[in-house]
Amino acid sequence: MNLTSFKQRLPAQLTAGALIFLLAGAAASAPLPKGVQLGASVEGITEYRLANGLKVLLFPDNSRPTVTVNVTYLVGSRHENYGETGMAHLLEHLLFKGAKKNPDITRQFADRGMDFNGTTSLDRTNYYEVFQAAPGNLDWALQMEADRMTGSFIAQKDLDSEMTVVRNEFESGENSPTGVLAKRMQSVAYDWHSYGRSTIGNRSDIENVRIANLQAFYRTYYQPDNAVLLVAGKFEPNATLAKINRLFGAIPKPKRQLPQFWTVEPTQDGERSFAVRRQGDVQIVMLGYKVPSSLHDDSDVMAFASAILGDVPTGRLHKSLVETGKASQVFTFGETGYAPGLQYVGAVVKKGEPLEPVRAALIEAVEHFGDTPPTEEEMARIRRTYENQLDRSLNDPQRVGVALSETIALGDWRLFFTGRERIKTISALEVAGVAKRYFRRDNRVTGVFIPEDSPLRAVIPPAPSVESILKDFKPRESKLVSEDFEPTQANILKRTQLATAGGVKLALLPKKNRGETVTVDLRQHMGDEKNLFGKGAVPELTAAMLVRGTSRYTREQLADEFERLRISGGLTHFQTTREHLPEALRLVAHVLKEPGFPQAEFEQLQRQSQVALEASRGEPQSVAARALNRHFDIYPKGDVRHANSIDEDLAELQAARLDELRAYHREFYGSVPAEMAVVGDFDPAVVTPLVEELFGSWKAAANVAPVLRGHAEIAPLATMLDTPDKENGFYAARLNLDLNIDDPDYPALTRRTTSSAKAACARA
Repeated sequence: MNLTSFKQRLPAQLTAGALIFLLAGAAASAPLPKGVQLGASVEGITEYRLANGLKVLLFPDNSRPTVTVNVTYLVGSRHENYGETGMAHLLEHLLFKGAKKNPDITRQFADRGMDFNGTTSLDRTNYYEVFQAAPGNLDWALQMEADRMTGSFIAQKDLDSEMTVVRNEFESGENSPTGVLAKRMQSVAYDWHSYGRSTIGNRSDIENVRIANLQAFYRTYYQPDNAVLLVAGKFEPNATLAKINRLFGAIPKPKRQLPQFWTVEPTQDGERSFAVRRQGDVQIVMLGYKVPSSLHDDSDVMAFASAILGDVPTGRLHKSLVETGKASQVFTFGETGYAPGLQYVGAVVKKGEPLEPVRAALIEAVEHFGDTPPTEEEMARIRRTYENQLDRSLNDPQRVGVALSETIALGDWRLFFTGRERIKTISALEVAGVAKRYFRRDNRVTGVFIPEDSPLRAVIPPAPSVESILKDFKPRESKLVSEDFEPTQANILKRTQLATAGGVKLALLPKKNRGETVTVDLRQHMGDEKNLFGKGAVPELTAAMLVRGTSRYTREQLADEFERLRISGGLTHFQTTREHLPEALRLVAHVLKEPGFPQAEFEQLQRQSQVALEASRGEPQSVAARALNRHFDIYPKGDVRHANSIDEDLAELQAARLDELRAYHREFYGSVPAEMAVVGDFDPAVVTPLVEELFGSWKAAANVAPVLRGHAEIAPLATMLDTPDKENGFYAARLNLDLNIDDPDYPALTRRTTSSAKAACARA
């Protein structure tokens, strides 16, 4: 039972206490109609099931002069699909527009003086009529409900007229500051579940939904196996059951399977906030907290917390905010159902008065409610209120009929009755405990309504049609040409020109392509095992600083030059075009040779690098890779091959100085020796002398020699590393092979491994 919004609707579910459900063996003295099965009976309400799946509840009460007929369909706004929001509610309207045997249902209601309505919520839609107890009235009501269950017109002409009525309801809701704020609260609170969509729907869906979609929705959900019929009041049970079986039992049992819904809303991982700015005369602050389904026991306990906070005039919020003059009104209500829902808490503030103190006070009162458990007086007052509401509902067939729709939507009408025993046992400590579990910062959504005469909205225009965009388009004649290049190893070797440009070994593969693109790859070699020892983060920081400014260009100007020359990629591996290749090579050579090392950029780089390292502490992939590398590490700290911990990386990063980067560049940077590969649309006769001019004689001062990795026997390891609050895991493995890049088997092995495995296996 869900007591959270008792003042709006009756309880839904509470876990079973000492209440005993009796099989209704004595509920009907006459033999049951053929195909009808007898179900449970609780306090005068007896359940029957027809052969086609329809559930029937009979609640005779001869003390009343009226009869209530209520049909609940287990379909609500949570069953709608994309583009169909509001369809359950719109369909509710269309069911009053006529059916095969009852072409004018609204007029027929009026002719008989019946009180009637329909309502739609998240989980269900119900229709009811209340009328004077007379056989003719009941007979007509039953045949009409049977007729419109599967025989409603659901016609285009009715959609055309009723859409405007529903749109008017939508617009009316948009005029309410509280309604608008609650609607926005739903959409902000939920990421995926359909409870995040308001039952009224989206305006464009209401205006544009197709009649075929409505008809399909109707045929799927408006069937006897998805409905519960209740008759309550003054009537003869046996005769009524026979009529029901004759009228509704004639509807075939559907062969379709109802859609299954499996979306589970993830746990909210931080407070959220939003604002609505519209013309208005009041300010509102509203809090929303995710709470369990109405089926969960905590839902009923939460209802006590809600009432103790929001009751007027005895509630805690009324006393702390209204009586002190901070707010003019407070409210609490729950919107829960079959799935977890929302608990709303809010305050209305006079226009022009400070809103922030009220927001802070509201959060303080709600999220510290659990620290001060309810008093005996508060518990007794709320318990008495709910018990009185239950008693009054059970004594009024009309009220119990509508209220049962809520529990029917949860799965069983008997959940309505289990609540009374549970109400007696809910304790103050339970209420405080539930408040502490759900009234939490990271589970909170805060919304404010701010009245504003001239809101600063950005109206997004609709997308134009593709046809309108293309109507005046005249394509240019393409002059781009390409060749049919066979990418085999033999053809690549045949077409590649090998050359030497000073100290640079060149591999040139010219080939025509449509974009006249060309790719350049430069491999420089820096230092040796000894002179690189103890350099820490300096080599990496030096490389990162090159593109942050040179002797001629600022970082911004350099980026503009790269764009002008259509350079994409990095300094030593980039793509450009045939036209821009010579100038691009000159620019790259300038950047490599004449970095500016601006102080401000260095400090920014240090900060960014520090943040990136700290962010990787809990990332599964980073944690696994670093742990694996450290397990295989056989080199001392300071060696360029040593596998650092994050703390070691951070220490080296902070220790680096800009003068060290400048010195490292002077000593270690050069292009003799180096290798360069150029592939694409270019002229080798132009490139070769240019490379020799730019890179052929640029020799580093420091000695250059390969830094090889040695092989050592490493103990096997299997370990699990915990990364809290990370849903995704990462698996990493490494095989220790005594294999070098000049071994005959190395090329074949690398073709069957990933890049990470190649790095693990290679020793040079």
